[in-house]
Amino acid sequence: MSITENMSTTLLDIPLRRIDNTEGSLADYKGSVLLIVNVASKCGLTPQYAGLEKAYETQRERGLVVLGFPSNDFAAQEPGTESEIQTFCQTTFGVKFPMFSKIAVNGEARHPLYSALIAAQPKATAVPDSKLREKLGSRGLLPKGESDVMWNFEKFLVSRDSKVIGRFAPDITVEDQPLAGAIEKALG
Repeated sequence: MSITENMSTTLLDIPLRRIDNTEGSLADYKGSVLLIVNVASKCGLTPQYAGLEKAYETQRERGLVVLGFPSNDFAAQEPGTESEIQTFCQTTFGVKFPMFSKIAVNGEARHPLYSALIAAQPKATAVPDSKLREKLGSRGLLPKGESDVMWNFEKFLVSRDSKVIGRFAPDITVEDQPLAGAIEKALG
């Protein structure tokens, strides 16, 4: 078995906890194109939930699954409980895509899923002259590690054969190129 095949198997087998406190893994979505996003309810980027839900609703039949992973790693912008997060997402943005329990995406407590995603794609596609990067930098909020997740709403794209094929900065929305194009290509 090659290292890539082993990475795919490992990625699918990492235990996850859904927001309703049931166990799962990415194997539940095997054969789908996955868009994995660390999300937060009190962030300037939170309106991206609407676009993520629209992409899920319009592309689900073609095999796209958006997966939301709340994280409180960035300026404590996800302070709520799983129940509060779920209620907020459903009532504010009509979110129906799968949501998971709150996790750490950076630092020593980083969830194994994010360790695997980052190992497979250490660098995100970024917006040239990113205003978000500039703003975070001016406030001393850029991540310490070079491959760390920059902020809420960073996105990882996983192919139908469970390979991490893209990573996109938080200020690239699901509607923006190159992410929209990468999703379309992955869906075939």
